[in-house]
This record gives sequence, structure tokens and C-alpha cells, in this order.
Amino acid sequence: MKKDIHPKQHMMKFVCACGETFTALSTREGESYPVEVCSKCHPFYTGKQNRASKTGRVDKFNKKYGFDN
Repeated sequence: MKKDIHPKQHMMKFVCACGETFTALSTREGESYPVEVCSKCHPFYTGKQNRASKTGRVDKFNKKYGFDN
């Protein structure tokens, strides 16, 4: 295997728009990196999904591509 072809990894602090912070390995340079969503505020993980709009989009897709049941 070739040596020195992989980027260096280091721990980086990620800061979510909701204020949550977490650390993870990254190849990006810098001390911190802003992110828009995390597991604390993402609708899938919080259970605050708007099911009506989700269902509407699925129905629209099914009608458009002929997947009517």
C-alpha cells in the first residue's frame, strides 16, 4: 500500500445552528465547523415530522409515475 496518500485526520468541533456541539474526526482544516442540523434538531430524530406534507409528496410521486394502488 502507498504511504502518505491519505489526508490527515484530526478531531474537529461541529457547531449546529440549534446550539448543540459535538466532536468527530475530520480531514477539514480548522478548529470548528458550522452545520445546519444535527441529531438533536433534525425532524426525523425529534419525531416532529410534518406527516401531512410527506404523505402528499409520496402520493404526488405515485400518481406521476403510475404507482397507484
